[in-house]
Amino acid sequence: MALITYLTRIQFDFGAIKLLEAELQLLGMRRPLIVTDKGIVAAGIWDRVKANLPGNMPISMYDQTPENPTEAAMREALAVYREQKCDGIIAVGGGSSMDLAKAVGLMATHPGPSLLPYATVEGGAPKITPAVAPIVAIPTTSGTGSEVSRGGVIIMDNGRKLAIGSPNLIPKLALCDPELTLGLPSHLTAGTGMDAIAHCAETFMSAAINPPAEAIALDGLEKAWRHLERAVKDGQDREARWNMMMASMQGAMCFQKGLGAVHSLSHPTGGLKGLRLHHGTLNALYMPGVVRFNGPALSSGKIEKMAAIMGTKPSAEALADAISGMNERIGIPKGLKAMGVTEDRFEAIADGALIDHCHMTTPRQPTKAQYLELIEGAYGA
Repeated sequence: MALITYLTRIQFDFGAIKLLEAELQLLGMRRPLIVTDKGIVAAGIWDRVKANLPGNMPISMYDQTPENPTEAAMREALAVYREQKCDGIIAVGGGSSMDLAKAVGLMATHPGPSLLPYATVEGGAPKITPAVAPIVAIPTTSGTGSEVSRGGVIIMDNGRKLAIGSPNLIPKLALCDPELTLGLPSHLTAGTGMDAIAHCAETFMSAAINPPAEAIALDGLEKAWRHLERAVKDGQDREARWNMMMASMQGAMCFQKGLGAVHSLSHPTGGLKGLRLHHGTLNALYMPGVVRFNGPALSSGKIEKMAAIMGTKPSAEALADAISGMNERIGIPKGLKAMGVTEDRFEAIADGALIDHCHMTTPRQPTKAQYLELIEGAYGA
């Protein structure tokens, strides 16, 4: 049985930010909490968003979103939401700000104090009701697609990096303006772009049945594969930025089908204490090894379709090599070692991967020993 839902409102194109005031009126949102980060404020992106809000609208702000959002940050933002009597949330930024906004929207209307009971692996999805506070998502990167997804990933107080997920968490509006990504640095363009590629590729490889999701995944993969290098080399390439934002959105529209071992590994790796690891970059490093590992479980038809997009021979080995080549060309770090991960963390990563929700939908489920081999393969010299 496949559950297939695409239920959010999307405004997409250059200049979409100019529709913000009218869209807020449609939603009836009058006292929003802005969830963003210091980088967005410093880059002047928040000022561009603010210029399109009603002049008399009371604005409350939480701009302390960490690179990997935490339950502690959720509590801080939630306190502002309640103190200022907000009636909705506008998330401005990458996946971290949007995921944090979802956590705040959930806990503003549901019993607390902990997010843990709402985590997917804890059976939390049925507990998330339509009462979630309304969210407007304004992405400033092209990677996570959280603006249209039903989930968010949060580091819990116990250190576990877990997903919360429900159709009730999908933002009421995704305002996607590629103009906001033109100033994104090349290394972030690369990491977030590989996140979009990972979403599309893993969705397509997943053993779950959802033909519409697979069609969206292939189209998104083609857009991202053809335009990522261009966006990295020239951040002002408007065509490349448009296609990367669309590919990012498509990746999240389709990954309700299920992801796989790439994300099973990147989630616990991203939750390692003492490190600030970029999720999309981790996906890029794990992807070649996982594609090779998945090879025996993939149909020749799936391999051929991916190979046609990537311009390579129709084999899992060739696909993995193509991804490694892309990583090198766009400046992804050489391995986990280069990102500060040490070998004594391998066991914890493998244990986390086995219980991650994405482990269940990978086409070939690794054992702990196989996960350890995948981690070693991504470690680098």
